[in-house]
Amino acid sequence: MITADDSAPYDRPNLSKDFLAGSAPEEWMPLRPPDFFREQRIDLLLNSRVSSLDVQRKQVRLENGRTNPFGALLLATGADPVQIPVPGASASQLRYLRTFADSRALIKAAESAKQVVIAGASFIALEVAASLRERGIAIHVVMPGQAPLEHVFGPEIGRFVLSLHESHGVVFHVGETVERVEGRQAVLRSGARLDADFLVLGVGVRPSLALAEQAGLKVDRGILVNEYLETSAPGIFAAGDIARWPDPLSGQAIRIEHWVVAERQGQVAARNILGYRERFEAVPFFWTRQYGVSIKYVGHAEQWEAVEVDGRMKEQDCAVTYKSRGRTLAVATIGRDLQSLQTEAALEKQIAGQVRSQSS
Repeated sequence: MITADDSAPYDRPNLSKDFLAGSAPEEWMPLRPPDFFREQRIDLLLNSRVSSLDVQRKQVRLENGRTNPFGALLLATGADPVQIPVPGASASQLRYLRTFADSRALIKAAESAKQVVIAGASFIALEVAASLRERGIAIHVVMPGQAPLEHVFGPEIGRFVLSLHESHGVVFHVGETVERVEGRQAVLRSGARLDADFLVLGVGVRPSLALAEQAGLKVDRGILVNEYLETSAPGIFAAGDIARWPDPLSGQAIRIEHWVVAERQGQVAARNILGYRERFEAVPFFWTRQYGVSIKYVGHAEQWEAVEVDGRMKEQDCAVTYKSRGRTLAVATIGRDLQSLQTEAALEKQIAGQVRSQSS
């Protein structure tokens, strides 16, 4: 198991949630105790980066020159934060959040911070905003759109998320971008100036495809895999943020950057490496939690024709259904965990029916 990270596998979603907020101690973060890897005969190589992949010889070469042969290989290189240039800013003034080390560095910087500017309104950006706000830090969010997460949830939930943050004291600067930094101030496109002890850049991520491209694997905005999560090279699988797989619900190739999808794909890929030939047919699911409010989302809808809102969003009791051609693509819920599970079960049943009709 080769990783450029300096830590053994950990609870990555918590980096922007409870751990950053200070309510989850560091000992909660590892997914497994230290002895697990040795007991399971897993050779865990930390601070190690693969420089090249030889598909024909079935070898991976590390930057330190070491070569590892493989019978089967799982690529799970994830995604990297989009880094945007901010003229005038020093390296210590710009922060990203992707790794355990990043979260620790944010916590360290937050110890003496009074006001932080967050550029972008992605899931990570908003969760960081909520966590730092819980530490008593003044937060300004600078975003080009009019409502956060509108492209994922639509305007209804976007406005709810905006009001949720505003009710906790976060100040939004909509239709704005950070143009430069002058001293300890962020200068916006409009010319407005915001005091900032540091800036957090949360404008999204890009899949880490360099290794796959170097190896000649088929790539299209992600590594293309079949229903078994196998790439264009036999014996090489991909899972997580980098994998674009054939979605049985929509019939399209999709790529999703969320923890539960990556977790389930890793499990299916492992079974297929062992020869089980199991299709990846799980219904996508993710959640975000901000100020103790969870929004859960089941399914996948990059575009939709209609949105149906059931319940009272302001009272945190609602379901938002995204439809196309009368068919439910996804459902987002607030305070309705049972309905979220029922939606997942219904979509699983729909997938099973489609798979049966295709094989008959």
